[in-house]
Amino acid sequence: MGAGHAHRLYRPGGSGVHTLPPHLKLTAAFAFVVVVVSTPREAVWAFAAYAVLLGAVAAVARVPAGFLLGRLLIEVPFVAFAVLMPFVAGGERVGVLGLSLSVNGLWGAWNVLAKGTLGVAASVLLAATTELRALLLGLQRLRLPPLLVQIASFMIRYGDVIADEMRRMRIARQSRGFEARGVRHWGVLAKSAGALFIRSYERGERVHLAMVSRGYTGSMPVLDEVRADRAQWSCALALPAAALLICLLGWTL
Repeated sequence: MGAGHAHRLYRPGGSGVHTLPPHLKLTAAFAFVVVVVSTPREAVWAFAAYAVLLGAVAAVARVPAGFLLGRLLIEVPFVAFAVLMPFVAGGERVGVLGLSLSVNGLWGAWNVLAKGTLGVAASVLLAATTELRALLLGLQRLRLPPLLVQIASFMIRYGDVIADEMRRMRIARQSRGFEARGVRHWGVLAKSAGALFIRSYERGERVHLAMVSRGYTGSMPVLDEVRADRAQWSCALALPAAALLICLLGWTL
């Protein structure tokens, strides 16, 4: 889990959110999402309050609104699913702009959109303020099974390697005048995919042998053990604590 694998979602900075230990941010994000999912869908005001909380975190972390909104486009497939729910769900119907929509479907669509958007926004903020290597260290600190951490580490480490191999193969095809324009070119692309798999497998074998020869026994050494004090825990848990208060009010009001 070496350095040098910064993701495009990460925005370097020195804010208080950036400097929090990664396992605290992971805990806070997970707890916030659990609270949001537990909120009754009828408490519309509560979801607006959650959005204000995330906006405050983004302001403290100096994450621009445009950056955050642009990364929320990843939930477009869920939005498309939610839009269909009022048309296909059963139960009581209501007329909206000449369309017969299901009341349960409307509430279900709102539930998916509100909770999904807030969950994605929290994840984007976590990724924007925490390096990938730090996230892996945080998962390790939270006692996630070591095998899962190792798989995630190698996937991140060699994802760029495989992408670079794909880029070289594409350049090689283009230098020979190849352009995929129709179904008749699918055979060439399929052969390229097969060649990429073989090259990736062979490279993985070579990397594994090199690691074993250098003393690798199935786990990577932890170079820096990050510990958190009480003040950092208080800062990290402020977000889920405020969200929990809103959730409780949503159930009681």
